[in-house]
Amino acid sequence: MSARLLLVEDDPRIVSFLQRGLEGEGYDITVASDGRRALALARSDDFALIILDRMLPAIDGLGVCQILREEGNRSLILMLTARDSLQDKIDGLKGGADDYLTKPFAFDEVIARIEALLRRSSTTKSHTMLKCDDLRLDLAAKTACRGQRKIVLTAREFALLEYLMANAGTVVSRETLLKNVWGLGFDPGTNVVDVCISYLRRKIDQGESKPLIQTVRGFGFTIASPD
Repeated sequence: MSARLLLVEDDPRIVSFLQRGLEGEGYDITVASDGRRALALARSDDFALIILDRMLPAIDGLGVCQILREEGNRSLILMLTARDSLQDKIDGLKGGADDYLTKPFAFDEVIARIEALLRRSSTTKSHTMLKCDDLRLDLAAKTACRGQRKIVLTAREFALLEYLMANAGTVVSRETLLKNVWGLGFDPGTNVVDVCISYLRRKIDQGESKPLIQTVRGFGFTIASPD
């Protein structure tokens, strides 16, 4: 069964170019030409990946990406943009995009990025439940529980907890988390990791007799090994 992709782009030439090429590669393509329509489609259907232009009518691509992540939408997002400054890339990745491609681009590069993202997602989904002590993370249902207590997480908190639990018992550095959770291959000079860890620790450990998330000073963070 072919992967279902949502193509969000307002330039008819790019839509025609990408839609023909992607359908030729066997993908099932749905098209939206503005941010409001993109949100409606993403909320009502399940797409493996969203190709999302940064500059869109109604709601821009960054806004669409942020809203979807805040709502817990876990579709992969490949952001397209003519804006190639470093800050634009940081904003896109911090806003929840999984990858970032600058216009103009070659079709072969689009295909390579899509295949890499889908392959990485498939590998992650091969293990659908992570457990550490009494903490459980269901990767398929996108739910978290500690004992009988359900924990509501943002998309970014979920991704951070997933990475920590997949590497339980290992100390993970800030740089590693920036690369694997935020998609940043460098330190942007902010405390975004520490802030997210703080929010996550509050939700996971507050009121519990046994804290699971630990800070290892000078090295990074770790979570208890599974029992």
